[in-house]
Amino acid sequence: MLNIVKEELPIEESLKNKINLICEFAHVKPIFINGNIRKINKTNLVYIEPNRVIVKDKTLLIFNYSNEVFIENLSNKLKLSDLEDYLKKC
Repeated sequence: MLNIVKEELPIEESLKNKINLICEFAHVKPIFINGNIRKINKTNLVYIEPNRVIVKDKTLLIFNYSNEVFIENLSNKLKLSDLEDYLKKC
């Protein structure tokens, strides 16, 4: 029988502060949702669910220690430095 272990993965504070600052400049309010790590016991299989930030009905996926933001899915990549311009255009 498979035993799946789910652990919460909190958003790194410095990344959270950066996104809060960018959202302040863009005059929007972010909602942060922590990601998870899912492990299958007795295997080396691990899935990292990204942290989510919801802004203006858009879901942004972020990984700790990364300077990239993914919009809605992992194929739409945006640099963190360009996030303010993106939020102002939405």
